Amino acid sequence: MNAHRVRRLEEQLSDRDIRMLEDVKRFRLLTTRQLQRLHFPVTPLGPHVTASSATRGTTRVLNRLEELGVITRLQRRIGGIKHGSALTVWQVGAAGDRFLRARRGDPKRRRYEEPGRTFMSHMLAVADTAVALIERANAGRFELLELDLEPTCWRTFVSGSAAPITLKPDLLVVTADPETETHSFVEVDLGTEHLPAVLRKCRTYQRYHGTRTEQHDRGLFPAVVWIVPDPIRATKIRDAIAADRHLTSELFWITTPESMNRQLAPYPATVTT
Repeated sequence: MNAHRVRRLEEQLSDRDIRMLEDVKRFRLLTTRQLQRLHFPVTPLGPHVTASSATRGTTRVLNRLEELGVITRLQRRIGGIKHGSALTVWQVGAAGDRFLRARRGDPKRRRYEEPGRTFMSHMLAVADTAVALIERANAGRFELLELDLEPTCWRTFVSGSAAPITLKPDLLVVTADPETETHSFVEVDLGTEHLPAVLRKCRTYQRYHGTRTEQHDRGLFPAVVWIVPDPIRATKIRDAIAADRHLTSELFWITTPESMNRQLAPYPATVTT
């Protein structure tokens, strides 16, 4: 994209448009509802006091960005037609990719293709976790000091004489209140991985913990938080970790989306009686 076309798009895109485009690129996939929660929040003082009003405003902007070619909707939808446009899934379009690369001076072109259902479901679940944290931080519940997505949160290390290993968390999250900071590697589990695969990932975390690289860099090793769909899955993973002699159970926290703040947000103060 030449300088003239970049300037033309800059004239057509508002600051919010560009922030939305950057979020779609950063998360790789986002639904209309997730974009609404990030950029058109529902607040008592407006401009959007209801979710339906916010969704209509979001949809109008997304349709305009689609017409400009900066984003594109996927053919596959989440949840079926009965859920309406709020669960349309978006990714960066060809013009949006060229625009962002031109602004950053990045010559590397990226191909965007229709992803498979499993990949899409996982990426949107990771995005849901991140969006929920951003919402709570914006509401003043805590500070969100770090929110690194893949591949920024990945860690490559050498353990013993083996070849380099890349640990691939879904997220790295650091939250804080006036007294504490909470550091977490996050794994979003949809219940589709067999337990042996989950345990292999846990052993990779254990090996990385043993290098003490993270402890040297940040003064501690983040908790490894598995967010799983339900308590039954949580019990299975917790029991499997406890039974594995290669793993330190205290390194791993298992929770559900409804309870994740207890692990990812600043821990409540200890109450003594």
